[in-house]
Amino acid sequence: MITGLGTDIIEVERIAAKIGKESGFRELVFSAHEIAYCEAKAHKYEHYAARFAAKEAFFKALGTGWANDTAFNEVEIRNDASGQPHVVLLGQTAYTLSHIDVQKIHVSLSHIKTMATATIIIEQ
Repeated sequence: MITGLGTDIIEVERIAAKIGKESGFRELVFSAHEIAYCEAKAHKYEHYAARFAAKEAFFKALGTGWANDTAFNEVEIRNDASGQPHVVLLGQTAYTLSHIDVQKIHVSLSHIKTMATATIIIEQ
């Protein structure tokens, strides 16, 4: 049964500007794994933006918004061997959200030069 749906869209330039200007923004929002993944890409800011949108969509799908005792860099977007994205919860965020009965989290990411979007569906 679907219990949550979230979607988000963001301008790639907005994320690029934040990463370029604000010291620590990248580490506050993205995990070390995500940073390594995005930095290895030719159009890295598109990948950062898509992951940012996925984190926003995830919290929308929970129905809580950005909850207390959770952190953006502990909601990690990884790709499996076939390239399909999925959510991995880390640290305090995993502990805080452990009470949620989640069977599957579906993730869809899309990006172009100027925009990135993500959709999250949570199943129980």
